[in-house]
Amino acid sequence: MNEIAERLEKVRENIALSIQRSGRKMNEVSLCAVTKYVETDRIALAADAGVTIIGENRAQEFSQKLTFYKQRQLSAHFIGQLQTNKVKYICGNADLIQSVDRDVLLSEIQSKAQKLGIIQPILIQVNIGNEPQKGGILLSETERFVDEVQSLTNVKLRGFMCVPPAGDPEDTRLYFRKMHDLFEKFKQIDPAMDVLSMGMSHDYTVAIEEGATLIRVGTAIFGPRQIVGGISING
Repeated sequence: MNEIAERLEKVRENIALSIQRSGRKMNEVSLCAVTKYVETDRIALAADAGVTIIGENRAQEFSQKLTFYKQRQLSAHFIGQLQTNKVKYICGNADLIQSVDRDVLLSEIQSKAQKLGIIQPILIQVNIGNEPQKGGILLSETERFVDEVQSLTNVKLRGFMCVPPAGDPEDTRLYFRKMHDLFEKFKQIDPAMDVLSMGMSHDYTVAIEEGATLIRVGTAIFGPRQIVGGISING
């Protein structure tokens, strides 16, 4: 067994334990393998080991790997901050855009999706820690933004995503709990909402215990990023 398959097996063991601790079911949690700066041959090893969903942070990298993802029948999500001038590369190609966090971006996705004649699934990114350096809709703006999304004809809201403040995993529990409360509130209004994306390599077990339906894991699968010439080349 190769190192990626071994790491993936450990992640799956941790997922199963977290699900057991929280009294949930295995089919309630999906794994998104974060492939930022990860070469396609290494992603192929993860796919061979059962990964079916990947998440890319950069529009250029997403575009470069898109043919590979289609060939391997991987569900490709865009999870990074998306610039409006890069929407044309992502909309219609990403199965889910997880990081929609402002009106101008939402408008651009709607416009592009309309031109393509498609309905683009998205998540709203919530700045659950109210951190000025991070993207995301403020909690106080969420209801207004949900209404805006749901008024559009070519965008489908699947749920929410968050990146809580950095710190000890136990310290993030409160933020994950707030996100789950938010998710459940809007799910009662729109039962079609089915995705709560939260939790990364250092805190995904806590996120699962607090209600995540999708976790985004990179380092725990592919290993620490290797830095060459100041550029990270391995996710």
